Amino acid sequence: MEPKLKKLFYVLSFCFITNIYGQDKVPNQAQKSIWKGKLNYQFVPSIKEQISKGTFIPASINKDNFYGRDKRTKGNKVVPGKGLPKRLDPLLNAQKNAISRRVKSTSLTFETTNSTSTPSDPTGAVGRDYYIASWNTAFRIFNKDGTPATPAASLATLFPGGADGDPIVLYDAQADRYIVTEFEDDPNGFHVAISQTNDPINGGWHIYSANSFQTGTFPDYTKFSIWSDGYYVTANISATDLSGNVRNGQVWALERDKMLAGDASASIQAFSLPGMATNGFYSPQAFNVTDGNLPATGNATIVYMQDDAWSGVSSDHLKLWTIDVDWATPANSTISAATEIPTAPFTGVFDGGGFSNLPQPSGPNIDAMQATIMNQAQFRKFPTHNSVVFNFVVNTDTENKLAGVRWYELRQNGDGQPWSIYQEGTYIAPDGRHAFGASMAMDGEGNIGMGYSSVSSTESISLRYTGRFKDDPLNAMTAVEELIVQSNSDNTANRYADYSHLTVDPSNNADFWFVSEYFNNGARSNMVGVFQLTAPPNKDVGIITLQNPTSGELTNSENITISIKNFGKESQSNFPVSYTIDGGTTITETYTGTLNQAQIATYTFATTADLSITNQTYSIEVATALVDDANTSNDKATIQVTNSLNLCTPAATEGCNLDGIKRFVLGTIDTDDGNNGCNSTGNVSGYVDRRNLSTDLDRSLTEPYVLKAQHNWTDDPDGESISAWIDFNDNGTFEANEQLITGETFNVANALQDFNLDIPQTAPLGNHILRLKAIDNTSNGDINDACSNFDYGEVHDYTVKVVDGTLSTDDIILDNAQIKVLTLANKQFQIELTTDYEDMISFRVYDILGKQVVFNNIEKQGNKYNYSLDMSYADPGVYIVRMGGTRKFKTVKLIIK
Repeated sequence: MEPKLKKLFYVLSFCFITNIYGQDKVPNQAQKSIWKGKLNYQFVPSIKEQISKGTFIPASINKDNFYGRDKRTKGNKVVPGKGLPKRLDPLLNAQKNAISRRVKSTSLTFETTNSTSTPSDPTGAVGRDYYIASWNTAFRIFNKDGTPATPAASLATLFPGGADGDPIVLYDAQADRYIVTEFEDDPNGFHVAISQTNDPINGGWHIYSANSFQTGTFPDYTKFSIWSDGYYVTANISATDLSGNVRNGQVWALERDKMLAGDASASIQAFSLPGMATNGFYSPQAFNVTDGNLPATGNATIVYMQDDAWSGVSSDHLKLWTIDVDWATPANSTISAATEIPTAPFTGVFDGGGFSNLPQPSGPNIDAMQATIMNQAQFRKFPTHNSVVFNFVVNTDTENKLAGVRWYELRQNGDGQPWSIYQEGTYIAPDGRHAFGASMAMDGEGNIGMGYSSVSSTESISLRYTGRFKDDPLNAMTAVEELIVQSNSDNTANRYADYSHLTVDPSNNADFWFVSEYFNNGARSNMVGVFQLTAPPNKDVGIITLQNPTSGELTNSENITISIKNFGKESQSNFPVSYTIDGGTTITETYTGTLNQAQIATYTFATTADLSITNQTYSIEVATALVDDANTSNDKATIQVTNSLNLCTPAATEGCNLDGIKRFVLGTIDTDDGNNGCNSTGNVSGYVDRRNLSTDLDRSLTEPYVLKAQHNWTDDPDGESISAWIDFNDNGTFEANEQLITGETFNVANALQDFNLDIPQTAPLGNHILRLKAIDNTSNGDINDACSNFDYGEVHDYTVKVVDGTLSTDDIILDNAQIKVLTLANKQFQIELTTDYEDMISFRVYDILGKQVVFNNIEKQGNKYNYSLDMSYADPGVYIVRMGGTRKFKTVKLIIK
């Protein structure tokens, strides 16, 4: 880790967001700029010259040893029960009933890096001759065939003071110039590098720095946009004007014309966003011109979403502001009052505002990136109108949590005219996967392309794309989802990507270039996928996935089964398929069936594979080789499988009935929705293999963990029992000395019940299997036998990681803290935690089922932490308030009548 990066992580935790957020102190009316200044300028030689002279600074190998600064330190203030819709997103039907069009697969995919910090901050822009990609603290220039044109370079190659991060790459098509940006912490500000010519390799760079902010606050999560009269910048930051007034939000205008010319007198002006409602992290965006067809000067537009689930927002809507900057006479520059555009109801809140949201097959839940207009809001002029498209993530099912993409096309009749919603839609991925982290734009014809990330509890993160043709019925994405890349490993952190980036190739105004984050053999990597919204080619056959084998107890004669798809128009048969294990001998056979357009088929090789070495991980590459295939980028896929233990799989011989485990919560694992039904794996009724779900258990804690389980047999709750084992010696059996819960009885039904899970201080560190058994103890079955069958109930397997985190002094201080509740009128509460602890803590509220309904991080005020909790919209019932750190916290119960 570079010293600068250490400073970002350890020192700047106090610079995330100022304490004063909320409604602006000035009315929602047109305002002047709050300050102006001069940008600092310097010239940096070309990348080629730096390499030849030995001054070039290569990218550092960060891997996952550095966590980027946490832009989501504080969230918006969520009011439990407030906001619409209450369950399903109202725009889902339009998407579900949309026509479906097959489109071409990617024409090109390539990795920009497999060596990033956490998260990777993927960004990139395609120009007429090159593609520049950036991530965290580095960038690289690529030829347009995906081959590197330069080595990976540290951002310090361009910017003074080092490589701080959060880069954004732009291509100014009207000027034919490439732009790379980053934020700066010392002093607070940001840098902008503009290529001197249209050759970013052989030409030098104009570097402009804005680092004299009056606020003294770090400009976190900067986003940059191109407009006719300036480059516009937004950030997650509050603003203080020259009179000392605290304003909501801040936008900067940079003098584009002078910056393009390398003029050292280029200036900057700052504006606040009047009338914005926000209490924590926020991310507005300025409209960005996609191509070289610039609008008339003035009326640069900023957009943000306002969610009625937040405190201070009465209905879901978009807010727009327009900026008219006067570079000659800055006193004439203004920003308009906010214009509100009502939208169809949406819920942009996940887990009460928390930052661990979307489950994956293993590892923690990942951040959905809520309350964010995703990078970028893309503007394009047409002969009859102007359009802009943008998106943000929404929770499309508030009962079952499913992330989708709420997207908009706004139109105006001409430059400077009012904006209105032309179409709005909510896109969800097939197969119950989450869709989030999207970026979108229009091509020259008016077709919309959208790249996004997808994940589920059974499928690792993938990068995909969809879109719609300009004349299709409104309010829906009509292109059938296509795959860019599928991760073969999972994210080990809840931080993911932070943003993605889609740009349009100026050479043809048709190719969409999308970049985002995926995981390749454990490495946090960035992948670019290039696609068009055109009909598929005649010949295109490729791999979908390797279906078999999967990790488990493997033999010396395993069947290799693949899933293949005809992506082209013409039917295909008699084409080669192959597999290779660990780079060894290639096994080639022939698929003799017939694949019609868009058809998917499975093929099992006649030649089996020897995968018999226990605890060995095998890398299996599978491929197709159709003659004259028009798109070879989807011809290969590589999957890793591990030969691991198979466990006994006891069964419910009479069925699960209402017995068993209808919901289970431990640490970061929270699975099932409490509904009736039989959880099963394969043909074994009542046995559930969820070893893909994992949580950490700290053996150094003096108090037991609380394991929560629920059954639904209401007639005789105490006729239900539960046991738990952890296979500490990893031998695939569950011995008596590994049983941690011994046939304890339930006393409630249809609700989570607490059971103590005491982890021995001598427990071996590392991953182990946790087995739960919950059965009807009035029928046949031995609750204390982990492998025997039973009449009614369920057995579940999970993974737990035993860690050792001896209590710190801070943990001990929090353990001695005092929590107090002040009950006010109208179901308002003031929660106070008095403690000697000084750092930021988390505030959480859970309902009786253990669902998190409020999350935020709070800082100390005087000798205590305070949180004003609004429960006036919450359903009647019992709620648990939790305040404290990761391992030590205080709780108190609230009863809402």
